[in-house]
Amino acid sequence: MAPEEIEALFTRDDGQFAFARWGRAVAPVVFGVEERTLAVVKGAFEAVAALTGHPLAETDPELGSNCMVFFFRDWAELLSVPGLDRLLPGLGPLVERLTVSQASQYRAFRFDDRGAIRAAFVFLRMDDAMSSQPAQTLALAQVVQVTLLWSQGAFRDRSPLAAAGDTVILRPDIAGLIAAAYDPVLPAAAKDRSHALRLFARMRQSEGRA
Repeated sequence: MAPEEIEALFTRDDGQFAFARWGRAVAPVVFGVEERTLAVVKGAFEAVAALTGHPLAETDPELGSNCMVFFFRDWAELLSVPGLDRLLPGLGPLVERLTVSQASQYRAFRFDDRGAIRAAFVFLRMDDAMSSQPAQTLALAQVVQVTLLWSQGAFRDRSPLAAAGDTVILRPDIAGLIAAAYDPVLPAAAKDRSHALRLFARMRQSEGRA
């Protein structure tokens, strides 16, 4: 992966470069799925945590759960979730906008004083296209997309996943980038495009060790 490709993955639609990783242990909770699917989502979080070396936790001391994943059929269902409007100010207009656009997914992040991720919210409307995906594919793709603050278009044209026989895995270049992003020598957040060069260098160094 070239430096300019890395830069594009963190360059937002308004042209601003914005990189951030989690600054605290991730304490996920999943709503709207049965026990079998819950285990699959948990497995996806554990797989990505093993890649990054960043810890998972049962609870966050400040927020309880800091990574909330919601599965549902209609955006309007979010309006009846107790307390969600406090976590997401402007929930009503957001639901209206997502309903009109027929969106199938939405992610929101909260950041700490350093700019690192302190909380994430994942909303998945299970339309026909989403429901047709294997649970493992859907879960891994969503966990990857909250592991870092990617640009809106990072995976618009190409999935972060790849097929390995009958198994779906993380693309090797994306896996290498995520691992590099969590290298403790790098900052947890960056607004300067030169950070893409630092990520590139860490990837090359890891490849050399391999």
